[in-house]
Amino acid sequence: MAEPGPSSSKPAKPSDKGAQPLDEVMMAMDVVDTLRHREYLVTRELGEGERKEGLIERLKTIYAGQGIEVPDHILAQGVEALKRDRFVYEPPAPGLSVSLAKLYVSREVWSKYLAGVIGAFAGAWFGYQVLVIWPAERRAEAQAVELQETLPNRLTQLRDRIFIQTELESVKATARTLYDTGIASAKSGDRKAANTAADQKNLGQEYELRIVSRQGTRSGVWRVPDVNTGARNYYLIVEAIDRGGSVLPLKILNEETGARANVSTWGIRVSKQVFDSVGRDKNDDGIIQNNIVAWILNPFCRPLAAPSPSGRRPC
Repeated sequence: MAEPGPSSSKPAKPSDKGAQPLDEVMMAMDVVDTLRHREYLVTRELGEGERKEGLIERLKTIYAGQGIEVPDHILAQGVEALKRDRFVYEPPAPGLSVSLAKLYVSREVWSKYLAGVIGAFAGAWFGYQVLVIWPAERRAEAQAVELQETLPNRLTQLRDRIFIQTELESVKATARTLYDTGIASAKSGDRKAANTAADQKNLGQEYELRIVSRQGTRSGVWRVPDVNTGARNYYLIVEAIDRGGSVLPLKILNEETGARANVSTWGIRVSKQVFDSVGRDKNDDGIIQNNIVAWILNPFCRPLAAPSPSGRRPC
């Protein structure tokens, strides 16, 4: 019986006509990997005149020690591939596709920061909407309603009330002028002017300006002005009484502060002679008989500088 030849126990060599079998390629890669891990062999053998045969023999010894039989041509392919840097990973050249691939691979890292930035931006946008935009829109809507509905209604009510309260054509003419001015201001967007016209609540009101004369209350006071400590200012304490006998609060200008406020009693400055005259009238029997300062039909009359000697009468 013929003994089997060496080829029966070794992988067949690749055919020149076909592709190299996959197992040979894998074996060649393993050879290259072994050479790289045993770099001292490469340095000594290839570095000394590239003694390829000696290196192949050493590789045979290494694989034999592992119980692996590797054909010579596979070992030669591995040595040659090492020399030519085959089976070595070469990173792709930088470019857009490479950058996008790296960005995708690292998405778990940068996506957290991106989510934080987006969340902060969304929070800032929402806060700006809530704290700035929405209040501004509500104010604009409220002002539009005020100019288009509220102020015209107030002006109409003021005009109609004055027409009912008075028969004087001069007062009615003033009411018409106020109404027309206020409506024109509202249409032009001038809220201040329109409100000023609508706030003339006292227009056409009729009342007496009467000196306060009640038990426990003062009917007059005097004050020393800050700018002239050597002088005195004398005031009578008065109140407005309407036709029904009720006290009518009015918006009065404070001559010391320059501010206006709604008050039920206030002081009007008079001369010392008038002040002393009212004092004598009250001290006589505790009652001020001549207590009417003026009869006022707003806005055509002004308070008299002194109590009227004949009692109630127009300015």
